[in-house]
Amino acid sequence: MSSAEAYEAVIGLEVHAQMRTRTKAFCGCSAQFGSEPNSNVCPVCLGLPGSLPVLNRELVEFVVRMGLAVNCEVAPRSVFARKNYFYPDLPKGYQISQYEEPICSNGWVEIDLEGGGTKKVGITRIHMEEDAGKSIHDLDADTLVDVNRCGVPLIEIVSEPDLRTPREAYQYLWRIRQIVTYLGICDGIMEEGSLRCDANVSVRKRGARELGTKTEVKNMNSYRNVERALAYEISRQIAILSEGGQIVQETLLWDADQNIASPMRSKEEADDYRYFPDPDLVPVVVDDAWITRIRESFVELPGARRDRFVRDLGLPRYDADVLTAEKGVADYFEQTFASLTKSGPEKAAQAKAASNWVMTDVLRVVGEKKIPLEKFPVSPANLAALIGLIRDGTISGLTAKAVFEEMVATGDPPGMIVERRGLAQISDAGAIEVAIADVFREFDQQVQKYLAGNEKVFAFFVGETMKRMKGKGNPGLINKLLMEKLGVLKK
Repeated sequence: MSSAEAYEAVIGLEVHAQMRTRTKAFCGCSAQFGSEPNSNVCPVCLGLPGSLPVLNRELVEFVVRMGLAVNCEVAPRSVFARKNYFYPDLPKGYQISQYEEPICSNGWVEIDLEGGGTKKVGITRIHMEEDAGKSIHDLDADTLVDVNRCGVPLIEIVSEPDLRTPREAYQYLWRIRQIVTYLGICDGIMEEGSLRCDANVSVRKRGARELGTKTEVKNMNSYRNVERALAYEISRQIAILSEGGQIVQETLLWDADQNIASPMRSKEEADDYRYFPDPDLVPVVVDDAWITRIRESFVELPGARRDRFVRDLGLPRYDADVLTAEKGVADYFEQTFASLTKSGPEKAAQAKAASNWVMTDVLRVVGEKKIPLEKFPVSPANLAALIGLIRDGTISGLTAKAVFEEMVATGDPPGMIVERRGLAQISDAGAIEVAIADVFREFDQQVQKYLAGNEKVFAFFVGETMKRMKGKGNPGLINKLLMEKLGVLKK
């Protein structure tokens, strides 16, 4: 057994999700991302003397929604605390957070494992807090501070140390992102900082129960970087222990350009922050009636939606995973399917047809143009109409691809494009039989080859028949009539 195989990692993630509230956590300033530096500020979020915070009710609604979605217990009473530390982008000198009495605790989410199956990952707590500002280090070695982000509402989701591999951590983080975006409480864009992740990592001998010394890894600003940073830190710790060294408890910063994690500072403990209840904020009280109202407003979560697509629509698990990864994609697919659906046994076939178009063509264009799906020019109803034209034999699958590209360019419905360009395929059996007869007369040698057993010539007949019909012949009907005609000749 190699040294790497002799150890296992123990990983816990702390995920900060920025809430999509209109205003900040404790004042009326805008929480909008991308405003001019230092423009969304007031005495409350700057912590000026005499200013008093007032809790944003929408923040409480959002955190309870998240807690219920991940099977947490919601505390009927929770308390805000001051987390004290000094940093240039924290003008108050403390951050309003929750410590001993968080609003949500003891939850779990389920993730998919690489080899198949699932795993439950425990969630220790979810609590509310405000964000700090942002320090910007320019090329002249000056540090600029933008305090727009001070007071922006966050929830922190703290997992149990149940993750064992970087891939599991990736899957867990992706699942959290799916849930917050489905709930509509966070946009989940790591690159803009609206979803951030810190990792606590330690390693121990396989089979051991005692946890090793942990380090904290920060500055992982993409899902891929989380996986890479964890793989690096696990390998580093195993190498140190294999050589008889000891792990130092410290905070590390991930450098994505160099693929290394460098020490930032010694790891803090809770005592270092001198937590105490915030005297300016009353306890948060959440009663059963409020929880019931939030439950009643729930959307279908991604795991349940994926399972329904497989169970009720007959989609392959792969399709269902792709379609439900983003709520907007799942909505678009369902709207397309609803416009396409007919009663009867065609349900699964129609679901698969809609799935194929969304996964391949729609997502391709959205990716190439880098546009959100809500700005995609082809509506679900028009995509369903296009699929219907193929199903009804009006156009071929190949023609449909050209029609789709014109739909993307113009936004026109497919029927209008087909009529304008004269693309409707010919399904007149008599006309197709005339074309087949012409092909047989002109290519008698190929007919004799087929009758002698060379069935590869069949594709030649299809191509020649389609050529005589200027590409508008119904391929299915052409194949059927050719088989019938050649069968008669064989007899």
